[in-house]
Amino acid sequence: MLTDLESKLNGKLFFDNLHRTIYATDASVYRAIPFGVAYPANLEDIKLLIAFCNGNNLPIIPRTAGTSLAGQCVGEGLVVDVSKFFTKILSLDEKQKTVTVEPGVIRDELNLYLKPYGLFFGPNTSTSNRCMIGGMTGNNSSGTTSIKYGVTRDKVLEIEAVLSDGSEAVFKSLSAEEFQQKLGLKTLEGDIYRKIYDELSTEGIKEQIHENFPKPEIHRRNTGYAVDELLKLQPFSSNAGQFNMCKLIAGSEGTLVFITKLKLQLDTPMPKKAIMIAAHYKSVSDCCCSVYEVMQHDLFTCEMMDKVILDCTKNNKSQLPNRFFIEGDPQAILMLELRDDDKNKLEEKTAALLKTLDNSLSYAHPLLYGAEIDQALELRKAGLGLLGNIVGDKKAVACIEDTAVNIEDLSAYITEFSAIMEKYKQNAVYYAHAGAGELHLRPILDLKKSEDVQLFRQITTDVAHLVKKYGGSMSGEHGDGRVRAEFVELMIGEGNYQLLKRIKKAFDPNNIFNPGKIVDAAPMDTSLRYEADREEPEVETLMDFSDSLGILRAAEKCNGSGDCRKTHLSNGAMCPSYHATKNEKDTTRARANALREYLTISTKQNKFNNKELKEVFDLCISCKACGSECPSNVDVATLKAEFLYQYYKDNPPSLRDKAFAFNTRLNKLGSSFSLLANNKFSSVLLKKMLNIAPERTLPEIKSFNFDKHIQSIKNELFKNNKVILYIDEFTNYLDADVGKDAIDLLTALGYNVSLFYGESGRTFISKGFLKQAKKLANENIAELKALIGKDCPVIGIEPSAILSFRDEYLRLADNEPDAKKVALNSFIVEEFLSEEIKRGNITADPFTEEAKNIKYHAHCHQKSQSNTKVTFDVLNLPKNYSVTMINSGCCGMAGSFGYEKEHYNVSMQIGELRLFPAVRNADPDTIIVANGTSCRHQIKDGTKREAIHPVTLLKNALEDASK
Repeated sequence: MLTDLESKLNGKLFFDNLHRTIYATDASVYRAIPFGVAYPANLEDIKLLIAFCNGNNLPIIPRTAGTSLAGQCVGEGLVVDVSKFFTKILSLDEKQKTVTVEPGVIRDELNLYLKPYGLFFGPNTSTSNRCMIGGMTGNNSSGTTSIKYGVTRDKVLEIEAVLSDGSEAVFKSLSAEEFQQKLGLKTLEGDIYRKIYDELSTEGIKEQIHENFPKPEIHRRNTGYAVDELLKLQPFSSNAGQFNMCKLIAGSEGTLVFITKLKLQLDTPMPKKAIMIAAHYKSVSDCCCSVYEVMQHDLFTCEMMDKVILDCTKNNKSQLPNRFFIEGDPQAILMLELRDDDKNKLEEKTAALLKTLDNSLSYAHPLLYGAEIDQALELRKAGLGLLGNIVGDKKAVACIEDTAVNIEDLSAYITEFSAIMEKYKQNAVYYAHAGAGELHLRPILDLKKSEDVQLFRQITTDVAHLVKKYGGSMSGEHGDGRVRAEFVELMIGEGNYQLLKRIKKAFDPNNIFNPGKIVDAAPMDTSLRYEADREEPEVETLMDFSDSLGILRAAEKCNGSGDCRKTHLSNGAMCPSYHATKNEKDTTRARANALREYLTISTKQNKFNNKELKEVFDLCISCKACGSECPSNVDVATLKAEFLYQYYKDNPPSLRDKAFAFNTRLNKLGSSFSLLANNKFSSVLLKKMLNIAPERTLPEIKSFNFDKHIQSIKNELFKNNKVILYIDEFTNYLDADVGKDAIDLLTALGYNVSLFYGESGRTFISKGFLKQAKKLANENIAELKALIGKDCPVIGIEPSAILSFRDEYLRLADNEPDAKKVALNSFIVEEFLSEEIKRGNITADPFTEEAKNIKYHAHCHQKSQSNTKVTFDVLNLPKNYSVTMINSGCCGMAGSFGYEKEHYNVSMQIGELRLFPAVRNADPDTIIVANGTSCRHQIKDGTKREAIHPVTLLKNALEDASK
């Protein structure tokens, strides 16, 4: 059956265990194994899939980025993922300020396209760098700008869709005459229009809807289908706007039609000049009391974060710099943004708002400008994902996180809400679009325990009654999905609920479009991600995962928020293989989900021994970007290393795996026979024997006596401290010239350099040979602990080698205190030089004043575990050097990955996304700099340009000055 369907599709169809597993969850608490997963390539594929589902009584579940918090993308039917092929921006009408797109277009990428035209799409969710227009329409998404620019429903002008019988329809504004024509159609589309007309023309229906639906002043309301919006249009209201079914389809969560195209209304950009006031409060209640007053000002943003969110950011590497504006220990912060093109008017607005805050309960209100505003908003955006970083099984659970009330009711509502939380002894998370009256309130529960599952239901039920009391919406922007659909009848009344069911029946007679969402929902405490009161699997590991309470919980930290689905057009490096393939299988989320699933359900003695896990980890290039860019810090590179080690127990590694793992021994041997090792015949033979891509060039093996070289340097007076230069395995045998340059540079700058030789274990770690890596870690720590200190650090040339001292060694080493001492005193060479520049120990005086242009590509491990600014500062030391950081993500080589024949194409695709074009476009006189040995090799193979290490650049700058 499925094989026959697969043969007819132009796109892809998967019904293997791995794909069904990784599509079993979204960003909600729910889990349901789907029947299969389809990637339709065109309109005909969608029609074929709908026909298949009709013929087999099978649900069809539309999906884009899969970031839904209410379980909209979870179901046991056929998941249809349009995020891979339905990604085109089809047309732009600058005059009318409209754009037509396919549903898989990412919101931020749409605005990137629109920017040169002076237009943008207003709704701005926290997931804007990966959420897609189709999903935003399904949820009627809002985001931080809704108080100025409205919600997605306000922006959707036309929708092209396939109906449940496979026919096509275009929904748009209709004149009275066109509406009558629709009523006369002898098709499913005609049936739909007739049903809507008959239902909403019924006597008393307007009063019934107005009396029971959320207050119309609440512009964020997604409870049920938006029939209240249709009542505002012709022919149901006189002197009203033209009828447009898009008002109903927006927010319908894929339950009515299958969207294939959307025409959107655009806005002109926000005023360029901006000021944000971060108002600090000693309690959430004080904060909420201020919302109505501050909203009387001309705000563009009014967002709230509470202490729980703020505390989560303390432990997130990428968010620490964004906490700069926090004063003291606030229980809540209101982020209030003002904008105007006129500087004087903006200052007047700011002064007026500050006056209001002075008379409020705010104890501090620092002003933020320019990039500082972006940093604050990034901190706020990361909030939902950061909640997954809570160690242990208790998590901030999405169930009542989408309630919206009129802002005049906000203070009273939050007081009663807090009483409910106190009743259940809950320290809930308060995270809000406060200016819109929408509160992302989350109880902290352990859904692995039946008593907390009961609380899950009880709290949601109590809050639903409270929201109803204030005429609010239980679903503000995240939708009803699985978690709130059960309460739709309570929220709008039995009569209106039956109306919704009849509308669903008209659109979808066979109930194939995402059934169980909005109407006819299963109980909200069923099909949860975790089985309550299960016997927790015991999983022994070689690496220490105690910081997450074990490797299983390390994988469970992934809450599905999908930050790893941002593409190469966004900032950051996560996740390079997904950037190249656009397959969900190649995301950090998929890898974590798959590992969680198999460690939980596998009945094998070795739970890691599953081919599905081998497949999902295959394209992980261990770049470490997820370790810092994932809000939950899900470090898949480390998970992969442990997986491979465990997997090899039942599946012996290949000859190539062994060769790459023990590469240092081979290079040491080759350095003694360099003429033999580096000739063309040896290269061809080695590639063929180890299944290395024939297109690759192999690095030249070097032989150099570093001890002899350092002894030859005459420097009787070392003006600066002693440093230990780490001669790692790459420097020793492949990049000896860089090692020599480092010695020359440091000694010329007056440092007393001693050398430490040692294999870092990087090749062992990346290939899963953890026993060997552990042995090296213990040996290196034992030797270094007596040598290093605050005044004598160990500094490394190759980031992946030296940074292992600060990362994996902490999980591998037997002696934790010594490992921490080494970690605290280990630095990449640029970190050390940058700090010495700040202290005034290094100045520009000894360097050339010749003008040069430099473009710099940073190693992924540096981006994840250090920062790139240190290298930027160091390269700018010579007075007339102009340095540009290449926004390059990962180079794609990733150690052995890019050499492996089956991975070569993906490796080069990653390079072609950002790095290669940037290098090719550089002027021939521009110096290309990269501090990673793999990066320099990849740049040479991909662009034929030579890249040099930062220490080589600086050493040359010294020599140029002496000429």
